Amino acid sequence: MEILKVRRLVKVFWVKRGFFGKHFVIKPLNEVSFDLNEGETLGVVGESGCGKTTLGRTIIKLQQPDGGEMIFDGTNITNMSEKEFRYFRRNMQIVFQDPFSSLNPRMTVYDILARPIRIHQKLSRSEERALIMSTLESVGLKSEHVGRFPHEFSGGQRQRIAIARAIITKPKFIVLDEPTSALDVSVQAQIMNLLKKLKEELGLTYMFISHDLSVIKFLSDRIAVMYLGQIVELGKTDLVVNDMLHPYTQLLFNSIPIPDPTRKMKFTIDVSEIPSLINLPPGCPFFDRCQFRMPECKNARPDLVEVKKDHSVACFLYHKSVYQ
Repeated sequence: MEILKVRRLVKVFWVKRGFFGKHFVIKPLNEVSFDLNEGETLGVVGESGCGKTTLGRTIIKLQQPDGGEMIFDGTNITNMSEKEFRYFRRNMQIVFQDPFSSLNPRMTVYDILARPIRIHQKLSRSEERALIMSTLESVGLKSEHVGRFPHEFSGGQRQRIAIARAIITKPKFIVLDEPTSALDVSVQAQIMNLLKKLKEELGLTYMFISHDLSVIKFLSDRIAVMYLGQIVELGKTDLVVNDMLHPYTQLLFNSIPIPDPTRKMKFTIDVSEIPSLINLPPGCPFFDRCQFRMPECKNARPDLVEVKKDHSVACFLYHKSVYQ
């Protein structure tokens, strides 16, 4: 069953160059479309600046979309006011990249976890405390931690508190915005295993945003590859990893370092800098870097089309008929 439908989602920002400079429009989300099934983990991957974080923040309406449509659990939430969206806020949570900046340094762990309960639920103090204690235990923390402040914990423990805050309202859907990137490798493994355990126990649906491809492969049921605000490839994890269709996906996965000093990394595609969002090409966003580019790629943008079962790609190499 689909829990989230996103159709041609657009987000626009205005930027200014210099004190008296011109204003420019950038589109970190340029008509993004996908579906997310209940109980599934969708891994969103791409280079820095491709729009991954903006996608996550827009879907849970921390930022308002400028176009398109978002349907969550059968209800169109695209143009809802904050007051109307409050009911859905309980079911849509986010875990940010940096747990130190996402936790209020002046609040104890108890207060941090009690706040969402008091906003979304009406519980007695004894019920509130019992819920907080059980939630802390579920993320691997102890009851003695409730009176401490965030600065008294390690990075991994702070991220566990952030995860506890996200799951305490029993949401259906959680955006995980690079939750392991600020942690040591050993701690990353602990957090990933915790997220996997919570998903199975609570029946959660994740959107996992990361630039770490090994993490994406470990946690995701499906992978969405983003480039310059667009999804260029979408499919089941094993299909995308073992049969990369889009040239950008090939570049991305071939750039993973291999722990073998005798093996050289091979790039068959231009590895130059990503173009600016201020001056996007009119056709395929990957046109300037792709060695397989064709004349039609310059002026027409390929749509994301399913070319194999459970595997879609936005590239004329695989669906030239779309252009014709």
